[in-house]
Amino acid sequence: ADSVASTTVHGEVIRLDGAGIPEVASAIFSVFPLDSFIEAPIQYMQVVGEPETMLEVHKDLHKIALENADREWKMDSVERHSFYEQSRKTYAVIATAERRPYGCFMITKGVIAPDGKVM
Repeated sequence: ADSVASTTVHGEVIRLDGAGIPEVASAIFSVFPLDSFIEAPIQYMQVVGEPETMLEVHKDLHKIALENADREWKMDSVERHSFYEQSRKTYAVIATAERRPYGCFMITKGVIAPDGKVM
């Protein structure tokens, strides 16, 4: 996480060592609108050799995103090496206490209109 985070806009890992994906996702999605201008604003690291597999950790994050949303958000998997490359171009990297494998996600922030609705 440190080497990837060093290339992001934020420049260093944001550590949330006491929380797992469910806690962190709930906090993020309570204030963070998803991008409605792209097909899949949530991307997760693909299981090596199993591109169609969606693990429990992926399902958990998606469920939490939907609980905080006004629409059905799509998730896509990204091949592992491509995921690492793309993550270097993100705003920040958050490291959690999540112990389940493949608990890596990229979430694209959306826009809130002047009336308070997510565009």
